[in-house]
Amino acid sequence: MRKNYLTLKSSGTSEIVISKSRFIANCKRVESEQEAIEFIQSIKKEHSSATHNCSAYLIGEHDQIQKANDDGEPSGTAGVPILEVLKKQHLQDTVVVITRYFGGIKLGAGGLVRAYGKATTSGIDASGIVERRVHHLMKIDVEYVWLGKLENEIRNSSYIIRDINYAGHVEIYVFVPKEEESKFKEWLTEITNGQAIITCYDKIFLEFDRI
Repeated sequence: MRKNYLTLKSSGTSEIVISKSRFIANCKRVESEQEAIEFIQSIKKEHSSATHNCSAYLIGEHDQIQKANDDGEPSGTAGVPILEVLKKQHLQDTVVVITRYFGGIKLGAGGLVRAYGKATTSGIDASGIVERRVHHLMKIDVEYVWLGKLENEIRNSSYIIRDINYAGHVEIYVFVPKEEESKFKEWLTEITNGQAIITCYDKIFLEFDRI
């Protein structure tokens, strides 16, 4: 399973104007290259009258899929700057399309690189960034006598309670960071004097806003 990583919080759109040209950024989190391609095509269709629809994407745990497209802008002045911003911000599974409506003033190669980079950053800011962290879902079986103390201890810790089931005994489901599984078990054993039965369930990603 892949390690913790950064990606977009949500799809986002922003617009900036540079020397009378409009640069519209559309950003999205994607899980496959096909999804990225379909998103790019949808933006091109939406802005079919635009001068350019330049794009880039990074996909995969090791960024093994990455593409950049200048869509008619001078080579290396649009798609690559978009891609470089994604790399600089360490984003994964992300596609960005920058639509340009030409305003009549040429920007030159350096100006285009700066403009597409700035537009990409603006789009990412509009989307927000989250860190997806691997957690284990842990099931804790205890007798009712331990419920009050255990629930209070967990809620006052950094661990996250997903659910509590009340039956013949109590089942507490808790999200625990992957790297803290052993520490969590030792902590619970100490709190309950070894009376808790702890079972590791599925691994799952939880998302946390990047501060």
